[in-house]
Amino acid sequence: MGLPKNSLTEDEKIVLEFHPHWSTLVATIFWAIVAVVVAGVVIFFIPDGDSQTLIRLIVAAVGVVAVIVVGLLPFLRWVTTSYTLTNRRLVMRHGILSRSGRDIPLTRVNDVSFSHGLIERVLGTGTLVVESGGENGQLVLKKIPRVEHTQSQLYRLVEELTDGDGIRP
Repeated sequence: MGLPKNSLTEDEKIVLEFHPHWSTLVATIFWAIVAVVVAGVVIFFIPDGDSQTLIRLIVAAVGVVAVIVVGLLPFLRWVTTSYTLTNRRLVMRHGILSRSGRDIPLTRVNDVSFSHGLIERVLGTGTLVVESGGENGQLVLKKIPRVEHTQSQLYRLVEELTDGDGIRP
């Protein structure tokens, strides 16, 4: 679910397309598994009786709702969040039912930096900070995959647009 090709301007080319790093889904997967296990254990230990089937169905329904809330919705949020770097702009899009986005023309980018801790470095993720001249100023993007590569590509494109002399055409 990246940027549609018909959204590109003339002579605009996609350089990078990505979602937040997969590590953002670790907690989601963990809690979805916990919800399934808890529901399964509760269903297993429901004592025999007249309403055993009804109680099991209710517990199963609650378990399904829990999996949707803690598992499916965060996964859909991850899938529908995309970042696209073109040779002209940085494009962010997100939203499951309703979509919103932000485009930053590379000619307005003043500074690009990244940071990552030890675990983030091992996983190949980090935080990308893009400073732009505009009313929104600083944009902080967390859990960006290959953050160093993304930062260098973004910086390279900004330099190409400014012709390396700091003066924007």
